[in-house]
Order: sequence, then structure tokens, then C-alpha cells
Amino acid sequence: MEREKVFEELKGILNLIKPSADFSNVNEDSQLVRDVGLDSLTILLLSLAIENKFGFKFEGTPKFTTVGEVIDYICSNATV
Repeated sequence: MEREKVFEELKGILNLIKPSADFSNVNEDSQLVRDVGLDSLTILLLSLAIENKFGFKFEGTPKFTTVGEVIDYICSNATV
């Protein structure tokens, strides 16, 4: 799956999880907690939404720091 398409899909998921947030400045270097504003609950929701959207299950609890790390993981594991 193309990296740019994954990034756009990920931003769409973020908009569903936090509809009042502005993700227009989010990039691959953005920190999930500090820059994107996620907390433990929204990270869990993000993980579930990613599994549903991209057709795979995380093994254990994902430990991502940046948006780019999430994209890397999706690109390596997506079945859709």
C-alpha cells in the first residue's frame, strides 16, 4: 500500500477519533501524544480503528511514538 495513501487514511481515522482536533499540520515526525494530542484511550481507539481499516491485528500493545512509526507498521502489515 502506498505510504501517502496510508497517511491520508490515518488522518481520516484521527478525525473520527478526535473530530474537534485540527490535524492539518500533522506529519510523519509528529509525536502521537505531544503533537497529535492522543492519550491512552485515544491510542487504544486508534489501534482498534487501524486493525479494522487495514485488516490485521496488533500483536500485543503497540508502542508507537510518531505518526511515521504507525505508517511504517501499517505498510508492513496491512492486508487490505
